[in-house]
Amino acid sequence: MTLQNFDVVIVGGGIVGLATAYGITDADPDARVAIVEKEGGVARHQSGRNSGVLHSGIYYRPGSRKAEFTALGRASMLQFCEAHEIPYDMCGKPIVASELADIPRLEALEARARGNKVRARRLTSGQMAEVEPSVHGLGALHVADAGVVDFAQVSRVLEDVLRSRGVELHLGRAVTGLKEGSASVVVVTDAGGVEASFVVNCAGLHADRLSGGPKMTQQRLRIIPFRGEFFELAEAKRSLVRGLVYPVPDPAFPFLGVHLNRGIDGRVMAGPNAVLGLAREGYSWRAVEWREIGELLRYRGMRRLARRHWRTGVREVLRSFSTRRFERDLQRLVPEIRRTDLTRAPAGVRAQAVSRDGELLDDFEIAETARAVHVLNAPSPGATASLEIGRTIAGMVAKRRA
Repeated sequence: MTLQNFDVVIVGGGIVGLATAYGITDADPDARVAIVEKEGGVARHQSGRNSGVLHSGIYYRPGSRKAEFTALGRASMLQFCEAHEIPYDMCGKPIVASELADIPRLEALEARARGNKVRARRLTSGQMAEVEPSVHGLGALHVADAGVVDFAQVSRVLEDVLRSRGVELHLGRAVTGLKEGSASVVVVTDAGGVEASFVVNCAGLHADRLSGGPKMTQQRLRIIPFRGEFFELAEAKRSLVRGLVYPVPDPAFPFLGVHLNRGIDGRVMAGPNAVLGLAREGYSWRAVEWREIGELLRYRGMRRLARRHWRTGVREVLRSFSTRRFERDLQRLVPEIRRTDLTRAPAGVRAQAVSRDGELLDDFEIAETARAVHVLNAPSPGATASLEIGRTIAGMVAKRRA
């Protein structure tokens, strides 16, 4: 049985899919919109398994989608939270230089902050102690435009708003493909088809599969899952961290390194690392999908990535199995932390697009076909930027419908 008469069907009930429906119904309250999601609820993957950081945009190339969307999206997110009484905390964060080699990188980040109009100021080690007394380092760059929020809660509020606007949420329906015709698109699911004039693919970890591959989207990329493992700091040691504490990142790798953050609920999380997942939804080492491993090994981009970053990959795997290594990395920021203070917490999986040349795509990727928009790369800071991503996609869809 095929459900018909939708103007737009969105595949994926994560925060980007929900924000897209929000943007479309904001622009056109009469639009007939449906969301199809394979899980029994919204925000079950990246949107509900992250560190809850409202990003500043400091790390991203000026003029890039990430830099622009993060700044605009953070402002929109704060307005949304204010309007719906969702708690948040713009606590700011120090990016800490732990060794002399970090100083030039810190200076480069300061220049990038100016380019992206991010509020940031240099701190001496003494000034840093006033912000985060337990953090040690040679100095830091304090970023005011950073904070925390519960993105799962934001997603649930978005769901409520969308239902009030008449958006249909079809939960528990796994999408297996798209059939794009000249006049409509059929979203093929395990419970029948859903037909619409346009489709927006916000399937996250599975977005490249639904895009139809390079022939349909003209993109040469594959989603590679990287698991981020977290520890929770013991309640008695939460006072060691007031807000967010980050290391200076390695510019050769797009992940930000193990950091500390006090969530909106007061809990302090440490992590994440970045371990290659053995399944697209591989939240532990026990989650293994041999077919997906085979796909990874056959993908030229993955082989090239492995050759380029194998040393980093080995270090991440070793850290995954060694709490002592995690402890050592955290002690570079907060020396008082001990292994006995750490308890494993639920992991997340980052959907990272990798090109056939083995490059980790460092910007958001959105592709269009005649009747579809595909969000092919929206990892961190995707949640922070979600409302702006949704607004942009709404504009793309509106032009097609005009």
